Amino acid sequence: MAYMIVADQCTGCCACEPECPNKAISAHKSIFVIDPDKCTECVGHHDEPQCVAVCPIDDTCIIDETWPREEAA
Repeated sequence: MAYMIVADQCTGCCACEPECPNKAISAHKSIFVIDPDKCTECVGHHDEPQCVAVCPIDDTCIIDETWPREEAA
């Protein structure tokens, strides 16, 4: 399970990086990216993914359909 940041929409505002409890978000050139190996969608930490909650641009942090998702218990 993982989220991704839509590169064309990322403004590089830095709001998401410090909010990620798994340190899955990092800067790459002038935008941010999410490492899918580290992203847990904030399960066990928060009720909603923090990248989604703090991003000022709607639909910039989205579910990465190429990674399998786990069902909530």
